Amino acid sequence: MDYYSKIKNVIEEKEVNEAVRRLQSNKDTLSAYYEIGKLLIEAQGGEARAKYGNDLINKWSKSLVEKYGKGYTSSNLRRMRKFYITIRKCAPAAHKLSWTHWTILLPIKNENERNYYINQCILNNLSKRELIKLIKEKAFDRLSYADKNNIKLIDTNKEFNYNLKDMLLDPIIIKAPDNKKLSENMLKKYILDELRDFFLQLGTGFLYAGSEYKLTYLDKTFYADMMLFNTNLNCYMPVELKLNNTNYKDISQIQLYRKIVDKTLKKKHHNKTIGLIISKKNDNFIMEYVNDDGIYLISYKLDNMEGVRN
Repeated sequence: MDYYSKIKNVIEEKEVNEAVRRLQSNKDTLSAYYEIGKLLIEAQGGEARAKYGNDLINKWSKSLVEKYGKGYTSSNLRRMRKFYITIRKCAPAAHKLSWTHWTILLPIKNENERNYYINQCILNNLSKRELIKLIKEKAFDRLSYADKNNIKLIDTNKEFNYNLKDMLLDPIIIKAPDNKKLSENMLKKYILDELRDFFLQLGTGFLYAGSEYKLTYLDKTFYADMMLFNTNLNCYMPVELKLNNTNYKDISQIQLYRKIVDKTLKKKHHNKTIGLIISKKNDNFIMEYVNDDGIYLISYKLDNMEGVRN
């Protein structure tokens, strides 16, 4: 008898069942907090008067904490009240996030900004740590082409339209050693080491397809520095790293890669390939997205890593 396999199967079943219970527990928690928020609003005479009802919350919280614990402090009850007001507008998305996520998101007063981070949590399955980091890095403020005054929440019950402009941040931040000693190979290495963080900087839906990606067409072979695929844009994205000013040869090269990918990798259901060049210009680092509409230019900065060896 293979006892190890049997033990492993028991553990896997336990882990799966616990994960399912956690998901159900989170849904139950959010439903309860939503209902508590709704009742608090009604008890205080409606949403317009809710902000004047803190005395009532302070009074009730003392009794609730004594009976049920610290989860019902006055500050938490106010969060539940705000949670109800907020998620009435995004009910389908509400249960995709944990209460921990909501405690981070609710203090954001700008609705468009809050919507952006809610969408990022759903699209990228952000952990608490990743969400805090994204907010600290002011990702919303760095949106360079999107209409920041019209950020709509994703309806998780429907397909959503997502385009290149929705995700471009300026600047993006790449962890790397001292850029004075940086080579193209070193930049590629540190991007690969930090892929998850790099993808969150780039936007949403990125998958890594390979490094030194082989492209062959008409008996000629080329190697793209990296190949990505974006599930939301539904297209391949060859990447070239150039630690010099981008010139017409670089643009021609990435255009060639786009054409080869379109002819050899792209399926009928895929959209046209988008090229990405990471380069340096006048001591500034830039990224250029190349598609049929032209070139989208954004900057990026290298966040120097202390103690990294070459």
